[in-house]
Amino acid sequence: MNANTTARKARRRTLSVAAAAVTAAAALSLTACSGADSGTNAAGAGAQAADAAGSSGGAHGDERQASTGAKAGAGAQAMDQQPSGVHTARGGAKAGTGSRRCHTSGLKAAFATGEDAAPDPNASGATTTSVVVTNTSGRTCEIGGFPGVDLKPDAGGPAWSLARSSARHSSITLHPGDSTDFTINLGMAKENEEGSWKPATVAVTPPDETTALTLKWPWGPLVHQDGATHPATFVNPIG
Repeated sequence: MNANTTARKARRRTLSVAAAAVTAAAALSLTACSGADSGTNAAGAGAQAADAAGSSGGAHGDERQASTGAKAGAGAQAMDQQPSGVHTARGGAKAGTGSRRCHTSGLKAAFATGEDAAPDPNASGATTTSVVVTNTSGRTCEIGGFPGVDLKPDAGGPAWSLARSSARHSSITLHPGDSTDFTINLGMAKENEEGSWKPATVAVTPPDETTALTLKWPWGPLVHQDGATHPATFVNPIG
C-alpha cells in the first residue's frame, strides 16, 4: 500500500467520523427539542385536563350539592308546611262534620208571628214569612243550607213541596238556646179566590236531616202553583 492510498483511507475515516458526529449531534438536538416540546405539551395537556376535570368536577359537585341542598330545603319546607298530625286533624275535622250538625231531635221550629212578621195578603207574591229554628239540645251544632218545606192540606190531599231559591248560603253555629231563621216567599191569595189553596200544616225538615218538624200554618190562602216553573211561593236557605 502506497502513501497516497493510506492518506485517502485516513481522510475517509475522518469524514465518516465527523459525519457520524454531526448526525448524532443533530439527532440529539432533535430528540432534545422533541422531548421538550412533548413534555411541555404533555404537561400542558395534563394541566388542562386536570383543570378541566377540576372545573367539571367542581361544577358538577356544586350542582350536586346545590341540588341536594335544594332537595333538602324543599323537604324541610314541606315538613314545615305539613306539621305532624295535620292530616289527622283534617281527617278528624272532616269526620266530625256529621256529629257537629244540628239534628232534628235537638231543634225546635216556629213561625215568627209578631205584628211585623205577618205577611201582607195584598203584596202579590212579594211578601215573606219567617221560620225560627232554635237549638234546644245541650250541645253546640252547625246548620246551613236549604230545609225541606212541605205544605199539607187538612183534607189529607197531596203535599206541596216548595221549590228552592238560587240564594247562596253558609253554615251557622248555634250554641244551646241560640236561634236562627229562614224565610219563605209567599204568593198570597184572597179568601175563596179562584185558584187559592190554604195549607193546614207545614213539615219543615232541617238541612241534611230526614225527620221533619210539623208546624201549624198561621196565614191565609196561597196561589196554588205547585206545578209552576217559577212559583211565587218558594223557600230560602238557612245561613
